[in-house]
Amino acid sequence: MLRQRIVFHGWVQGVGFRYWAKHAADRYGATGWVRNNPDNTVTMEIQGTKEQIDQVIMALQNGRFISIDRMEVTALPVLEGERAFRYVI
Repeated sequence: MLRQRIVFHGWVQGVGFRYWAKHAADRYGATGWVRNNPDNTVTMEIQGTKEQIDQVIMALQNGRFISIDRMEVTALPVLEGERAFRYVI
């Protein structure tokens, strides 16, 4: 089990990014959260197996209007007991 904080740069706000992140996380069984940032980036904390996290990222990269230029990835400690993926405002 892994947990990562990922900051997405590119065309990631106003394109359904958070919706698709939640949809993909729910589909692949990952947990965590996603939020828009004032600097037009999006931050996501995601927890799951490497395969689950990779599947969520691939789903986002294949998003219709989403264009990820780069990602800043930081490893975090796993949060025990987290059960869902949610939006953070």
